[in-house]
This record gives sequence, C-alpha cells and structure tokens, in this order.
Amino acid sequence: MRFDLPDDRNLCFEMVIPIRWGDMDAMGHVNNAVYFRYLESLRIEWFRHIGCQPDAGGVGPVIINAFCSFIRQLEYPGEVLARHYIGTHPGAMGRSTLDTYATLERVDRPGEVCASGGATVVWTDFKARKSVPIPDVYRALFASAG
Repeated sequence: MRFDLPDDRNLCFEMVIPIRWGDMDAMGHVNNAVYFRYLESLRIEWFRHIGCQPDAGGVGPVIINAFCSFIRQLEYPGEVLARHYIGTHPGAMGRSTLDTYATLERVDRPGEVCASGGATVVWTDFKARKSVPIPDVYRALFASAG
C-alpha cells in the first residue's frame, strides 16, 4: 500500500543528508530502515531549528505513528534533499497533535522524489506520560506554516 501525501501542506524546513556507504544493504541500495533514519534526522533538525528540542524532564513532541512510501532507490554516493512539511488540511493540527510530512530526493536529481513519508506528532508531558496541548508559541508557528 502506498500512502500519498496530501496536497494541503506547507514546506517549513529542508536539509541535505549525505548517503553513507554503510547506509546500503546487500542489494546495493539504501536499506529501507535507513529511510526512516533520514526522516527522523529531518524531524529532529526541524525541532531544533524551531527551538523545540525534546526534554525528557519536561514536555515536548514525540511521534505516535510514521510511514514511508519507497518510490525510487537511493544509492551511494550521493546526497539526499530532505524536505519537511506541516499539514494544512482540516484536522492536521489538533489539541495536542500535528500531522507532518516529508519528501526525500537526490540533490543531483531535483524534483525526482525517491521517498515520501510522514508522522503524527503528539505533545507529551514525559514525566506524567500523557498528552498535553501544543504550546501557544508552536501552535502559532504551525498555523503560519513556517
């Protein structure tokens, strides 16, 4: 089953990730688990970029689901242009949740998406182990899709 990304999303962050030799599997292409590592690296860098680094003693974002559609093989050597999006469709942002999406393409093949994925993020009180409302400062940022 392939999950298509919604059209109602806004680009909010991008970064370049080098493809490492060790990212490949015995078939000579990037292992499918590594795609999830790329998506995780993108998400964590976006959190850092907006000043929202996870704090095990406080509140912050965690993912409650993740998906990835593998469209084209990635191979060493190369670099991945990873783009992070916020969903803008109805229901994309709830009281404590936010739908996020990503695309991965090779830097040397612009516009040719190799994988797309996403995750639902939930704001959590880590000590209490329960969801909390998205802080107003982040809610405003997400609403402006920046």
